[in-house]
Amino acid sequence: MHNSQEVAITIKDFAKSKNVTIGKMLSDCNLSKNTLSSMQSGGYLPRTETLTRIADYLDCSVDYLLGRTDNPEVNR
Repeated sequence: MHNSQEVAITIKDFAKSKNVTIGKMLSDCNLSKNTLSSMQSGGYLPRTETLTRIADYLDCSVDYLLGRTDNPEVNR
């Protein structure tokens, strides 16, 4: 099982590195503005479809968001 807090931090850090605001990303992906805070505060890991939407938006792999690789390009 992947740690939801670490996944949320990875998403936030990667979005920041691409100059993408979290609010815009969540809005553009049709996600609740509380999605990442829910992940950080207590074990909520989004469905595969949601992670795929975020990965596609940030142009990286789901494996990168899950911490399975350090390379955002792997398995895209």
